[in-house]
Amino acid sequence: MSSFTPSELGARIGSGLLSFPVTHFKAADLAFDEQAYRANIERLAEHEVGGLFAAGGTGEFFSLTAAETEQVVTAAVQAAPEGTPILAPAGYGTRTAIEYAQAAERAGADGLLLFPPYLTEASQDGLAEHVEAVCKATDLGVIAYGRANAKYSADTLARVAESCPNLIGYKDGVGDIDAMTRIYTRLGDRFTYVGGLPTAEMYALPYLELGVTTYSSAIFNFLPEFALDFYAAVRGRDHVTVLKHLRDFVLPYTELRNRKAGYAVSIVKAGMTATGHPAGPVRPPLTDLTEAELAELSALIGAGASSPCGD
Repeated sequence: MSSFTPSELGARIGSGLLSFPVTHFKAADLAFDEQAYRANIERLAEHEVGGLFAAGGTGEFFSLTAAETEQVVTAAVQAAPEGTPILAPAGYGTRTAIEYAQAAERAGADGLLLFPPYLTEASQDGLAEHVEAVCKATDLGVIAYGRANAKYSADTLARVAESCPNLIGYKDGVGDIDAMTRIYTRLGDRFTYVGGLPTAEMYALPYLELGVTTYSSAIFNFLPEFALDFYAAVRGRDHVTVLKHLRDFVLPYTELRNRKAGYAVSIVKAGMTATGHPAGPVRPPLTDLTEAELAELSALIGAGASSPCGD
């Protein structure tokens, strides 16, 4: 049973940086490496975080079976210290998403991140029905993830929020400033807003003005001190530090990330290797960075992020 009511969970995750831990796989057969994963959850939870999202996008939810997802979420719940919120994924078709939600409750998760429906496009009415069905099938707090084929309008989110008190937030993976302005203006403090674009540090400062007080930091996986320092600078509107970190590390990091589709996840696992916390390879259809790219990332980490508190 969750340690947080939906409203408590919303307040907690909105107050600190969020981490989406990678999922550890064994090199030999790409099986889930539960022991290594548990140790990594313990390591990440030593830092101040608003919440950990097990088996999320960076955790390769799309490559996990339903049984594996429940295993990963259970391991995260059991490994995290008391008081650290663990959120689980739900996705694919509506009935499948409900099964994921029920599995998350069995595992003891504190909340859900609802991914877009699988493959097909949907109207705003259909998206509303999808989110509403999942919310009404669980007591957990739910965050709707807008991206790809699930681009929620402000009206749609407001409609579902009215009928589902446990819809506590919206994660933006679209990057449409006009839409985000409409959503925040319409819903205000009713939601917690999460920045969810790849390498969210790129957008953190301007999004803060739209009520997006937190974001999912993939960089936190391998450079937690740097990620937390960056987040503190954003929340403090310390433009000098934010721009320094963007220039010295984040921008060149994104240039390496953009070399190949899927590298937004692969580069995080490469960062884990580069910093002495290997998490194994990515699963197909993703591909790992080349040895040369790994060396380039290692050099970048050493030069641009070795001093997390700036000069």
